[in-house]
Amino acid sequence: MFRIFNQRKQVKIQWLQEPNQSSEDNLNNIRQEASRHNRKKKKKEFLKVKIDERETNSKIKKMRDLSRGINDFKKGYQPITNTVRVKRMIRI
Repeated sequence: MFRIFNQRKQVKIQWLQEPNQSSEDNLNNIRQEASRHNRKKKKKEFLKVKIDERETNSKIKKMRDLSRGINDFKKGYQPITNTVRVKRMIRI
């Protein structure tokens, strides 16, 4: 579980001891992999909480909250676009 984070520490220590291009590239690759792993873990936890919410809403018969949650989950991220109208002034 913590293998990737221990590996990141070791590579960083190695880079600090002998700073060259190859160790720097290796460090950057390990950092990217560790952050990717962390994002996936956080996403799984977030989805687990949302699914548990839906289950409790279903069990206690809160249909409105259940249907809202399901619709939000199905639609995904919907960015809101704000448009600005500019009124033209007529010069005489």
